[in-house]
Amino acid sequence: MLFVTWALALHGQAPVIDGYEPGEGLVFSHKDDYKIRFTGFLQPMVENRYYPEVAERKNYLRFRMRRLVTRMSGDAGGGKFNYQLQVDLTGSGDAGGDGAGRNYLMDAWVSWKPNKSIEIILGQDNSPTDSREMGMLSNALQLVERSPVALAFASIREFGMFIHTRVPVGEKSVLLPSFALTNGDGANVREKDRGGLKIGGRLDFQPFGNFANRGRFRQADVERELTPKLIFGANYSYNHGISDRRGRVSGSILYLDSAGNELLPNYTKYGVDFLFKYKGFSMLGEYINANVSVPGAIYQRVRNDGSTTPSFLVNDVQDVESYVKGRIIVGSGFNLQAGYLFLNGISVDGRYAKFMPQTHSFLWNPTFYNRNSFYTLCVSKYFGRHYGAKLQASVSYNVAEKGTLTVGATPLIGNEITGLLMLTFAL
Repeated sequence: MLFVTWALALHGQAPVIDGYEPGEGLVFSHKDDYKIRFTGFLQPMVENRYYPEVAERKNYLRFRMRRLVTRMSGDAGGGKFNYQLQVDLTGSGDAGGDGAGRNYLMDAWVSWKPNKSIEIILGQDNSPTDSREMGMLSNALQLVERSPVALAFASIREFGMFIHTRVPVGEKSVLLPSFALTNGDGANVREKDRGGLKIGGRLDFQPFGNFANRGRFRQADVERELTPKLIFGANYSYNHGISDRRGRVSGSILYLDSAGNELLPNYTKYGVDFLFKYKGFSMLGEYINANVSVPGAIYQRVRNDGSTTPSFLVNDVQDVESYVKGRIIVGSGFNLQAGYLFLNGISVDGRYAKFMPQTHSFLWNPTFYNRNSFYTLCVSKYFGRHYGAKLQASVSYNVAEKGTLTVGATPLIGNEITGLLMLTFAL
């Protein structure tokens, strides 16, 4: 309510409430002067991890508020200026177990549209250099959670400049080039900014025209596209001086040369992906590859307590390059998922995700990863032909590699089964 009062007082003119559809938020407007949208959603979730062949603590059960998101966005000047502020009050976001801790601020940006084909954004936003799934709304996912592949490689949020353009090709087809120049450390850095900048972009192509109701940012075909809709593209990024596992935070992993100066590895990532929808059927595919270039002049590393050491032992052998790679997400992975939304609002969806880690990679970490194949089945019930409310349940069979640990840090014998149950309510 505070957001509503402040925003309307700022514009100082009597607004009109536009038509409301659950999941799309409340929209206030005044002629062509401005438009303000208030949206949000909450997602209480139950998670159960089951270890069939573990003698003790076969189950790990927890209840939590997965997301509690509120967003204010809008435009002014006839659409030439736009803004967005989005927060997740749980602070968890999509970082996962090895993430950056609490991060309440998701989006905070302003943009300028010099014409209908170009938008220039300054601030914090999701990056076009991540996979397609990471640019989609959390309350419009096809399954309960994003794929483990998308989450592992993603920077999630970045601070900098983003340019989105639109180039018509023929009667319906359109090219969608995007460019990003960011600080390379994920969300806005409040302390020292480590390393250099990150540069990258994405090129998408829609051969059959636009999806209905911003459907390229939503997974399930809730709109039931009357004609086939497809978007496919590629992304690339180069991060000069990475100081964590994939460019998500600043300063968690630091290296020095022999003179004590910071010397950090460079991180390169690229991928291809697509989304297809037609009459309730949807399919999403993604491939991601990441590598790191380790400077030969790295001489010592900074421990968690701030002390330094020249030790880079890998299997009792001093190996700087392998040690550095072992602390970073390097390798490749792919995700393929598909599903069908029936007219009664029930959706049945499946996913296969797989990691192909390099010989030395944090993807072999026994606690957070070391599970390289995932088979998931999900059933959802949409309460209406919109994104306002849905109930989702999924079960995943995760193939664990030798040496994997359970959530309780005990050795995992066999594989892992994960069950998720989540309810979504959206304004």
